[in-house]
Amino acid sequence: MSATETPSDILREMTRALKTQHLRVVDLTQTLSPRFPQIVLPPEFDQCAPFRMEEISHYDERGPGWYWNNISFGEHTGTHFDAPIHWITGRDLPNSTTDSLPPQTFVAPACVVDCSAEAKQDADFLLTVDRLKLWEKEHGRIPAGSWLLMRTDWSKRTDPVAYQNFDAAGQHSPGPDVSAVDFLVHERQVIGFGSETIGTDAGQAANFRPPYPCHSIMHGNGRLGLQCLCNLDLLPPTGAVIIAAPLKILNGSGSPVRALALVVS
Repeated sequence: MSATETPSDILREMTRALKTQHLRVVDLTQTLSPRFPQIVLPPEFDQCAPFRMEEISHYDERGPGWYWNNISFGEHTGTHFDAPIHWITGRDLPNSTTDSLPPQTFVAPACVVDCSAEAKQDADFLLTVDRLKLWEKEHGRIPAGSWLLMRTDWSKRTDPVAYQNFDAAGQHSPGPDVSAVDFLVHERQVIGFGSETIGTDAGQAANFRPPYPCHSIMHGNGRLGLQCLCNLDLLPPTGAVIIAAPLKILNGSGSPVRALALVVS
């Protein structure tokens, strides 16, 4: 902001940029429907309910002037937000639920690491510290308070079976390794991690130590998660701003979101 600019000037300029499309809005959100797969846990645990939608009325005898539906779903359904309280490591943190997180938490810059070529070759590809430092050599240090979004083009898998990608050994999908998560939290102080897969952790992360490090380490340190993102291929490596606000559910551990990115054209 220059010496003569005011905060109101910045907002007015942003509005003009949106109208003239010098500032684009990119939708990072999968369409929520009964067809979109829900997270599947090992059979010994309780499961997330699938998305359901039931019509109440459709300009008919049930309601002649209006159309609406009842919907039901688990908090962690579709493109969704993980609050720190979602994981046992974050259960005692203050302001860790969807209704208590500070609202400024929901707007933050993003760094996008393109791992699409590696994920195409190896469904179990892991993002490492070396890979992150290689990205930093080209694009600069990952700023504190930013989202780290792992682009894998996994969202282009429109078949639910291929998206889940299970076999006898379990689920296979890319994600960060333990050292990368630890690096992002403690050395780069990111606000959270986002993925195109059904979870922020790799499909085989139950076998890591600790298991599910993107949940355990991120949420244990008050950080956030975004899952089932799409259109990350439309974002630059740096410069986008993410808007991802969960529903304000009392003591909520997460919720579906309409995740958006602001990108300079």
